[in-house]
Amino acid sequence: MKTGWSHSGTVSRRAFSLLEVMIAIGIFFSAVFVILQVTSQQLRIARSIQTLDVDTSSLPSLIVMTNLLEEGPLPLEIKAVFEESHPGYTCDGMIYEFATNGLYKVDYAIFWERGGRIQEARNSMLMWRPNANARGRRLR
Repeated sequence: MKTGWSHSGTVSRRAFSLLEVMIAIGIFFSAVFVILQVTSQQLRIARSIQTLDVDTSSLPSLIVMTNLLEEGPLPLEIKAVFEESHPGYTCDGMIYEFATNGLYKVDYAIFWERGGRIQEARNSMLMWRPNANARGRRLR
């Protein structure tokens, strides 16, 4: 009885040996780990050069939350709270009566140092305080 198998001395191989597969997997994982390491380094470098400035809306929120509104420079209490919550940053500003109906204009600037140079962000906002007296001393 004959089967379809050939039992000649030469056996035809059509598969990889275990050693070849292990070498290929080793090369593949080595390449993947190198790529992941380079990507990780590039992300770390990108994060280090990214500029993170202070949120300039934090100072106006302090001004709005206070019940003090006087014409003149920003109150020292507001400056102290801002500088305490944002180390390395300073602020300055002026409050002006913008109209006679209780509308005030607040001009402010935030300063910080980066790379040996002083950076600044300036902005203005209008605040309506209808219950402020004529001199703008305290809100009622």
